Amino acid sequence: MKINGNAVRIGNVVEHQNRLWVVTKTQAVKPGKGGAFNQVEMKDIRSGTKLNERFRADEQVERVRLEQREATFLFADGDLLTFMDSETYEQITVNAEMIGEKVAFLQDGMVVQIESHEDEPLSVTLPETVVMTIVEADAVVKGQTASSSYKPAVLENGVRVLVPPHIEAGTRIVVKPEDNSYVERAKD
Repeated sequence: MKINGNAVRIGNVVEHQNRLWVVTKTQAVKPGKGGAFNQVEMKDIRSGTKLNERFRADEQVERVRLEQREATFLFADGDLLTFMDSETYEQITVNAEMIGEKVAFLQDGMVVQIESHEDEPLSVTLPETVVMTIVEADAVVKGQTASSSYKPAVLENGVRVLVPPHIEAGTRIVVKPEDNSYVERAKD
């Protein structure tokens, strides 16, 4: 779908120079001389390289719609992760690099969102929160106030998080994989 250069917004995916880019910043510029333009910062979806580009209002930019589908995590084989499409039951294999450090939070049977373009997976989004078990937690230091202090703990996947003092080893907690932050104690 073609859009005007001044209609490009943050979060849009555009095809430019035969590559797919996600728009990370935009700024409308109206210089004293000459026509207005949109200063756009983009990041290549596949390689992660950044590009600054100016799009004039009369310029046409190809906006790309990504397919989003739900998939279930099946298994990992080295750096390759295999998911099953929830509708077609077709298996999708992606490299663990696509998820980054959050790959540690993947669990058997976890439902994720996979964005793809022309059947090529581009990104995998984990659920907003995940339930994990604490395997190791530091002892509470006497005199710490419960309201503002957190102590380090280690989850079953080896990731370190900060938890309130009343959380002990063996406790199941809800964690945000986005920033490894404690949300609450899991309801059993």
